[in-house]
Amino acid sequence: MLSPVELITPSGGPLQPSTPTLPICGSLPDKQMPSQLEGAMDALIAVFYNYSGHDGDKYKLNKGELKQLLHTELTDFLTSQKDPLLVEKIMSDLDSNKDNEVDFNEFVVLVAALTVACNDFFQEQNKKTTK
Repeated sequence: MLSPVELITPSGGPLQPSTPTLPICGSLPDKQMPSQLEGAMDALIAVFYNYSGHDGDKYKLNKGELKQLLHTELTDFLTSQKDPLLVEKIMSDLDSNKDNEVDFNEFVVLVAALTVACNDFFQEQNKKTTK
């Protein structure tokens, strides 16, 4: 079975197993299961490319694509926030080169920051329950 990333076509079109795939850094032989971390990396790449390129550059997210990704993939995070300008602030913070688009490297910064925040939250919760 192909991983989500292996299903991304070179043309950036829909994910279809019958089409040629992009090479994956450290891809595994077909019969070997990816590790948990490799699966997470595949998922992160697949999520980004599922949303990018619908309205322009297939390697970047514009504001609308980022908003759709956040609303679909991080629903709980967005609904818990009270700031109506949150997506605009996230876009501004992530867009390090100020081209009004978010590339994969900039997107990974968001995921890493949210992951660190979640880890900190759960560590704090764990400290409260073990006292």
